[in-house]
This record gives sequence, structure tokens and C-alpha cells, in this order.
Amino acid sequence: MEIRGLGTLVNVLCILLGGLVGYLAGNRLREPVRETLMALMGVGVMVLGLAGALAEMLTLQDGKLVSGGTIMLIVSLGAGGVIGEALRLEDQVLRFGTWLKVKSRSSGDNTFVEGFVTASCTVCIGAMAVIGSIQDGIWGDWSVLAAKGVIDAILVCVMAAAQGKGCIFSAIPVGLLQGCLTALAYLAGDFLPQRSLAHLSLVGSVLIFCVGLNLIRENQIRVANALPAVLIAILWGFFA
Repeated sequence: MEIRGLGTLVNVLCILLGGLVGYLAGNRLREPVRETLMALMGVGVMVLGLAGALAEMLTLQDGKLVSGGTIMLIVSLGAGGVIGEALRLEDQVLRFGTWLKVKSRSSGDNTFVEGFVTASCTVCIGAMAVIGSIQDGIWGDWSVLAAKGVIDAILVCVMAAAQGKGCIFSAIPVGLLQGCLTALAYLAGDFLPQRSLAHLSLVGSVLIFCVGLNLIRENQIRVANALPAVLIAILWGFFA
């Protein structure tokens, strides 16, 4: 019997397990080691995002590499950033992280909110979350989300070792987002065209690159405020 939503459950459990292991291990690491770990994690996330972006932008035509999607990317990021700043999405995410900090009795943890936001943006953004949720909702195929869960477990494990237990709570937005997408796909069927999924993957990969960039420099990009860019990229696939 096919069970819809099982992929999201597996994904959430993987994040919780990976985050817990990373948090327990991180408590035994000296501060210089944690700083080095976070910097290297930033580089790794940047490479992950860059690889995903290039995979969508570059195609082989007549033996030559040709890039595409540039206009869509610029318009989506620009318009999405304006919308996100107007809605102050970053402030809403930070407020939710602060609420979690209080409820989890972590008031003394100065890195809780930062870890929660960073980890949430890393594991929530991307084509695997959307594609996997759609496949789970329509056909009960949770293999993509299971693979994503393994990747997320490793990412959150390293992040939790460097930034603390706030990273573990990234399981909450993952569960909410993917659960809603799975339910929507179950009710609406296969509603996203392939072009929209490709645009989503490109823009999402660029945002993941920005998350990695934030881990290695002081001047932060408000990635949460750029999240509407993903919706614009999806709509671009319908109408452009």
C-alpha cells in the first residue's frame, strides 16, 4: 500500500538524526576547529549550489557549451528580492527562530537563530524538495526525498557541529513545506511543467550558493528575502 507523505517523514527523521549527532560531536570541538568547520561547510555549500546552477544553465550544442536562463534568473532574483524585502520575510524567519529559541529553553545559545536560519535555507530550497514531494504525492514514490534526507543529514550534521542545535530545528520548515507540497500534488496531480522545474532548480541552486557565501563572510545576503524568486521562476515556466 502506497503511503503519501512517507518521504517527508523520512527526510525529517534524517535531519533530526544528523543534527543530533553533529550537535553532540560539536560540543567536544574547540572553537578554532568549529570555525574552520563552518568555513569549509560554506565552501561546500557554495560548490553544491554552483554545480546545480551550472547543470541547468549549460547545454552542449554542436560540440560547444551554451548557457541559457540568464534573463529568467536575473528577473526572478531581482523581482523576488524586492517582494521579499517588502514582505520582510527574513524578519519573519528570524522571529520564528527566536520563538523556537525561547520554547526550546536555549536562551543562552547565541548561535541558535543563526544556525536555524542557515540550515533551514539550505535544506528547504532546491528542486529535490519540490520534485520529491510531487512524486510522493502523485505516485507515492518517496525515493527522491529519501536521497535528499541522506544529503540533508550530512549537511545538518556538519552545520550543527559548527553552529549548534538551532540547525536541528530546520526539520520543522522542511516538514511543513514538503508536507504541504505533497498534499497539493496529491490533490492537483502533476501540475508543474518540466520547464518550471528546471527554472526552480536554477534559481534554488543560486540561493543555496548565497547561503554558503554567508557562512564565510561577514556581510550577509538576506537569502530568506529572496525566496519569492523561486515562485517567480516557477511562474516563468508557465507563461514565458
